[in-house]
Amino acid sequence: MVSISTGVRPLVIAIASVLLAACAVGPNHVRPTMDGVPDRFVQAEAGTGATNPAVAPDDEFWRGFNDPELKRLVEQALFANHDLRIALANLDRANALLRGAKADYRPSITAQGQASDNRASADQMPGVSRGDRDYESYSVGAQASWELDFFGRVRRGVEAQRAGVQASVADLQALQVAVVGEVANTYVGLRGAQERLRVARQNADNQAQTLQLVEARFNAGRGTEFDTSRARAQLEATRSRVPALEAQVAVAMHRLAVLTGRAPEALIPELTPQGPLPVLPARIDPSTPGELLRHRPDIAAAEERLHAATARIGVATADLFPRFTLGGLIGSQAADTSALFSRDGETRLVALGIDWSFLDVGRVRSRIKAADADAEGQLAQYEKTVLLALEDTENALVRHARARDEDAHLEQAALDSAKAAQLARLRYHAGATDLFEVLDAERTQLQAEDAFADARTRSVGSAIALYKALAGGWPDRLPERKKLAAGSP
Repeated sequence: MVSISTGVRPLVIAIASVLLAACAVGPNHVRPTMDGVPDRFVQAEAGTGATNPAVAPDDEFWRGFNDPELKRLVEQALFANHDLRIALANLDRANALLRGAKADYRPSITAQGQASDNRASADQMPGVSRGDRDYESYSVGAQASWELDFFGRVRRGVEAQRAGVQASVADLQALQVAVVGEVANTYVGLRGAQERLRVARQNADNQAQTLQLVEARFNAGRGTEFDTSRARAQLEATRSRVPALEAQVAVAMHRLAVLTGRAPEALIPELTPQGPLPVLPARIDPSTPGELLRHRPDIAAAEERLHAATARIGVATADLFPRFTLGGLIGSQAADTSALFSRDGETRLVALGIDWSFLDVGRVRSRIKAADADAEGQLAQYEKTVLLALEDTENALVRHARARDEDAHLEQAALDSAKAAQLARLRYHAGATDLFEVLDAERTQLQAEDAFADARTRSVGSAIALYKALAGGWPDRLPERKKLAAGSP
């Protein structure tokens, strides 16, 4: 163990006392306040109805849809999505940088050793024979260097890195919100496209039956070729919808597979059988804008980046003051290895270094102004993020309310049009009406049922968008590193 001499010990004690009492220069981070944030959302009660009770957003909202397939897809995406793996790597990087910054709190210690075989020139040692000018030298030692953080340069640097870690955590949480929302929305779109495909095929079957009836009447001499051509044209128009909807279904399957970390075709066998659209949840309580600001991870990330930028002002400001470094060396030097570590071969050094850039104050102040500008920009980014979050939530609230209203009207329209088409076919078969009414009723039925399926899809999608906007209580879990290291999803 290295002992400190009597003369050096008081110096070290005094330096440590000053270090403990020192303060960090630069501004302290204060959570910003936003003027004009409302007490409640304007659209919170839009179109909800007084008899429909509101529920708080669940931390795992997709479970509320009571769809096992959706639940399984979301769970897989949370553990295997590649964007989440990238965000996790960024978090690991930020943590590594934080550990590196914290290392500046401790002395930096290095060790070195050297062995040399030397020969002095005849000019250096005149009159000495060549053999006697040869000599060996051996040395070993340990050196320590410690920056005395009187003005908080190291502490502000650690503070900035710690805020960077928290920003990366919030980025990962925000990405979880985005990935889960995309999985849920894509799955709802898949089921909606499958329902529209079913409607198109069913209407095509109905119209094919109508065409057979028209052809039979024509062959019996009770119809016209004009009626036959018109019925066939409507059937082909309905059949033309099928390929586009089939493509839409396939694209959704491919997207879900990639979101869950697999090849595009991996989910086709299990998702091809048509499943029902998820059931709409009860009315969602958006709480208050203040609660939203505390829950949205993108707002948390913006605040932590503002915190980091504020701390970096202190790092730059510390360069206006002298930087003190305490250094020490202990080792041994000898002309022979057997003499190393002997009492006479001991070497040591304790030194206090002072580095002050007062002659370069213009450059230092330029860095401080740059850090100030960066913090000002991060403040503006934070305020922008808050406003966008409020806008996102208000938009999601009104779209969800209006989508549910549209959904109710189109459901009734689909029921009535199906009944009207059935009556028109019965009347035509009985000879009480002409073909035009049948074709018009079938066309209206197709349009109404397709519009209802599309509206129902958008209505459920609007609920997902509202959950994303609220982003309250999302699960705090990360992709499994063990599985990712093995290369399996």
